[in-house]
Amino acid sequence: MNKHGLLHPELAQLVTQIGHTDELTVCDAGLPIPNSVSRIDLALTQGVPSFMQTVEAVLTHTCIESVVIAAEFAAVSPALHQALLARLEQESAARQQPITVTTISHEAFKARTVQSKAVVRTGECTPYANVIFQAGVTF
Repeated sequence: MNKHGLLHPELAQLVTQIGHTDELTVCDAGLPIPNSVSRIDLALTQGVPSFMQTVEAVLTHTCIESVVIAAEFAAVSPALHQALLARLEQESAARQQPITVTTISHEAFKARTVQSKAVVRTGECTPYANVIFQAGVTF
């Protein structure tokens, strides 16, 4: 049994296999997930696990160089949007590497998810609580 780190086998496999510029999406409970993309469904009940808990797990185990979020996120769910940006700033400072944040429309965001290696669905029920992570390198 794994003593620490990711316990979910599909998520653990994803973060060990992701390569530079590969994308993975962490989404709220309502985002439509394309049939062509691997789905890792973590949602248990409303809010469990939360968007930020899942973001934390991904950032702890994956090197990220950029993210994509929907423009609507900041307007509709400003507190969670700010929490995500603060966590990304913290990660950027710890790595001493910038993490680029790109904002696109929600419709464009949904279309972009087809490029992801997988979409990780959380129990989050805050509107537009979605992020696409693009993997960086550790060197």
